[in-house]
Amino acid sequence: MSNALPGVAVVGIGRLSRPLVVRLRRAGYGVTVTNRTRERALNVAAETGAQVADSPREAASSADIVIVSLADDTAVHEVYHGPDGLLAGLRPGTTVLETSTISPRTVMSLVPLVRERGAVLLDTPVSGSVELAARGELTVLAGGPEESLKQVRPVIDILATRILHFGGSGRGSVMKLVINSLLLSLGTALAESLVLAERAGIDRSDAYDAFTQSAAAAPFVLYNRENFVRPQEAATHMTLTLVAKDLSLIDGLASSVGAPMAQLEASRRLIDQALAAGLGDQDGSVLAEFLRHTAAAPPG
Repeated sequence: MSNALPGVAVVGIGRLSRPLVVRLRRAGYGVTVTNRTRERALNVAAETGAQVADSPREAASSADIVIVSLADDTAVHEVYHGPDGLLAGLRPGTTVLETSTISPRTVMSLVPLVRERGAVLLDTPVSGSVELAARGELTVLAGGPEESLKQVRPVIDILATRILHFGGSGRGSVMKLVINSLLLSLGTALAESLVLAERAGIDRSDAYDAFTQSAAAAPFVLYNRENFVRPQEAATHMTLTLVAKDLSLIDGLASSVGAPMAQLEASRRLIDQALAAGLGDQDGSVLAEFLRHTAAAPPG
């Protein structure tokens, strides 16, 4: 790359990728955005001065670095392929940072297709909240060639305080699912424990304060306090539908490597019940609300 800042394209504007655009623009990078729902791209462009592209192909055609942030594997396939897809617009020398939480198999299927265009794909999903994204304090879980990762380090350093490299392509996506397995199980346990405290006569706020001042005080517990204590004012960090999607991906990974996942199975049963109750568009903390209205099984 020359001394000029590389051009960056952001494909997919969601809760986590929007603050990435803001930070890149503040750092002086030229950013082009595109999104299947064009209004989201227009909104972040109006806020930051980013350019808006009509398609992934157009966004990629002038970018040195392409950051992809999409909801699921289906969206990724749709965005990469086709005459207006990302692959059609890639230039030789471009680096694609695939930050979507998707199957490692999907990542591995894309690597050679990107390579055919003379470009490189790194799987770089992130761990952290929207608030951490706004502060540039995400953790990047990376897979792919180390030399390519070093080349894009100046851009990643604007978005994250830690880059953990796990080796070859797909390993970053594996680690993202492993971490989400732990976090999503923690979310289920957090909802159950809070409702247990309430039914035993402990004030909800007092119980949560105890969580945050005990050995249970993980960052996930700390930044979810308001959602659990004041569910009627809950901000959406991650919808229950996306939680279920991630659990399905984790289940697929576990099946492929023969890992026992008893906790996952229990979480999926509870979340399936909450989805059946129509709670899919709400934040994952809604599980506590669901449990508050669930009758306990009679003593055996």
